[in-house]
Amino acid sequence: MERIRRETWIDAPVERCFLLSLSVDLHTASAHSSREKAVAGVTTGLISKGETVTFQGRHFGLNLKHTSRIEVLRPCSHFRDIMISGHFKHFEHDHYFAAMNDGTRMRDEIRFSAPWGILGRLATKTFLRRHLTAFLAKRNALLKQVLESEEWHQYLDGRSVSTVVLPQGDVTLSGWGETGLVQSSES
Repeated sequence: MERIRRETWIDAPVERCFLLSLSVDLHTASAHSSREKAVAGVTTGLISKGETVTFQGRHFGLNLKHTSRIEVLRPCSHFRDIMISGHFKHFEHDHYFAAMNDGTRMRDEIRFSAPWGILGRLATKTFLRRHLTAFLAKRNALLKQVLESEEWHQYLDGRSVSTVVLPQGDVTLSGWGETGLVQSSES
């Protein structure tokens, strides 16, 4: 199994970084060069635990589909998406977030393996690993750019955060306010 790790420093609050990382729309924008779009499951807005999204895009000259499910979601600190259908033998992506004094450290860890035995291992060594690393770097660069500017509003403002269940003890956070997530009035 192959492993790709990447850290990105973002000058923005951890709650905002976490939520924007769950944005299907931002993922689609970051994958513009591969003409990737969400075609099934959650196709816009924020994805939550147990939900799926299917992306279709052009990679290596082929139209490919990849369906992921959010398997783990720990508000503002970690979520994991796993491939449930696609061209990898195995694919999972952990997203970790840590609030620092003046921003957020975002850490990605992707674990994957290609099918096709020795041919898959050869493909991984010659181009697949490099392609996934570049794809992740491009996504994180756009995420950082959006989060450190006012662009983040177009992805989070007006969106219902209640679909992303964010428990804080006995309180459910259900909206985005001027200073961050706000408590639901139903608590």
